[in-house]
Amino acid sequence: MNRRDFLYATGTTLALSSKLAFAEEATKPYVMTVNGTLAADELGTTLPHEHVMVDFVGAGEVSPDRYDTDDVFRRVLPYLKEAKAAGCDAFFDCAPAYLGRDPKLLKRFADASGLHMITNTGYYGAGKGKYLPMHAFKETADQLTARWTKEWTNGIDGTGIKPGFIKIGVDKGELTPVNRKLIEAGARCHLKTGLTIASHTGDGVAAMDQLEVLKKEGVSPSAWIWVHAQNEADVEFQKRVAQTGAWIELDGLSNQEESIKKHVALVKSLRDAGSLERVLLSHDAGWYTVGQIRGGEVRGYTTLSKQFVPALKDAGFEDAEVRQLTVTNPAKAFAIGIRKA
Repeated sequence: MNRRDFLYATGTTLALSSKLAFAEEATKPYVMTVNGTLAADELGTTLPHEHVMVDFVGAGEVSPDRYDTDDVFRRVLPYLKEAKAAGCDAFFDCAPAYLGRDPKLLKRFADASGLHMITNTGYYGAGKGKYLPMHAFKETADQLTARWTKEWTNGIDGTGIKPGFIKIGVDKGELTPVNRKLIEAGARCHLKTGLTIASHTGDGVAAMDQLEVLKKEGVSPSAWIWVHAQNEADVEFQKRVAQTGAWIELDGLSNQEESIKKHVALVKSLRDAGSLERVLLSHDAGWYTVGQIRGGEVRGYTTLSKQFVPALKDAGFEDAEVRQLTVTNPAKAFAIGIRKA
């Protein structure tokens, strides 16, 4: 083979190799952080439901003018650094729009703490609609879908920061018309973006109602997370929902012995039912509360790593099962991709 033929052959091979590598990278599961895309398998130990800041004043009065970002930053950063030092790698901030969401502040926290921070799109309908903007009552599900999809396409409020999941919320019992509309919008937004739907859900009845809406919209249960599932006293609801392929999020962990025992028992129950691969764990902690002096009491994010994981091991869970719960499951739950029914 002469030099010309050699260069042609190797050049073609290298080009083909480069294209194959690009194609492989493009199809690799990924998540969206406030700093851009990240391979899902690089997410690491994950807290799927936490808060940096919340503002409970209501959608009609909520505003960035109500808090000092520097004060929030100084107050909360030590807790995030503590979580990072304890082994946490990724932090999903679940404060939705009109309830304390601040993507720019989250990016500042991510850069300062070394954590992968993820924000959201969507609206929170629990609390009997207090945290919903007026247009949420008037607009159709398709109009809400367009709003949330635009945040995925263009970034949130001119920041260029994109959401990594859809956060919605519904009250207990059968879905109200506005809450049903939020689920429909969440489902349609998922089909356009591939973002997972994390839904604050009052009880098992509301959970089952949402699964029916998802089914009608053509969305797989695997695209939906039952947030606060530990609050449903009837464990059979959790088992039934897990068997559909939906995610069961047990996110009420605190350093109180009762909380740890309750969550260990729930995880064990779901493992015994063959559904450990559908379980997510978190604290629902933090909560710098706008309107309170210095944000009020802020709760840290280390109970999972420092107390709950040892409690799981004492209960007979193996290292591989702990990794399933803290690393594998979150990466799979939040990997972006359209999941049809």
